[in-house]
Amino acid sequence: MANDFSFNLEKPISKEEALSLHPMALAFIGDAVQSLYARTRVTVGRTSKTGTLHQEVIKVVSAISQSAEVERLLPFFDETEQDIFRRARNCKIQTSAKHADRSEYRRASGLEAVLGYLFLIGNEERLNLFLSKCFERDD
Repeated sequence: MANDFSFNLEKPISKEEALSLHPMALAFIGDAVQSLYARTRVTVGRTSKTGTLHQEVIKVVSAISQSAEVERLLPFFDETEQDIFRRARNCKIQTSAKHADRSEYRRASGLEAVLGYLFLIGNEERLNLFLSKCFERDD
């Protein structure tokens, strides 16, 4: 599958509208976006069993792997994306991941919030950049 992945909203929302959403709402959207991207990327053009596909997906979308990816992606974040990341990372989170510590889970939420923001405003170029970078070490 090519590195570019295209799915978008019929009508993206404005940056101001997206920034007015709660950071965890952005993370909620970002989690779904990254999951769909990863599932599509590992499935299209392959005949693997779903269990094998799932193992490949969790290498990228688990809180532990997302937290590790943040180190690679932070230098690419613009000022707005850095702010969204910080706001989400610093939110009071009621739940936690099964296999990640609290700091990893918070950093993963920050990454998901950035992905959700980019999806909602329709910035496919930056969204694809970050989503594809999460796979660079595996390709």
